[in-house]
Amino acid sequence: MDKLSSILQLREMLRQLERDVGLEDLNRFERDVLLAAHGLCERPGDVISSEQIREHALVRPAAQATFYRAIRTLLERGLLERAADTKAKSYVVRSDLVGSPLPLP
Repeated sequence: MDKLSSILQLREMLRQLERDVGLEDLNRFERDVLLAAHGLCERPGDVISSEQIREHALVRPAAQATFYRAIRTLLERGLLERAADTKAKSYVVRSDLVGSPLPLP
């Protein structure tokens, strides 16, 4: 099997997995922000800052406005929520909602 065929198979599997967990309605960058945020958490309920997410390799190349639009979308969909009793721009990932139908924007 050549390398491009392998990449194609991996992409198809990834897309199916994203559909299976209900992330197909998010755009690619919104998914990257959510995955970066989730990857920064050691356990459910951990509080992470927008700066931590912004520095993740999946997210770093994007424009700041694009990043904050993605954060806003994830907040609207309930996949991120503002952390209680913390400064602004601190969030909790709601990975327990992944796989549930996402609210439409």
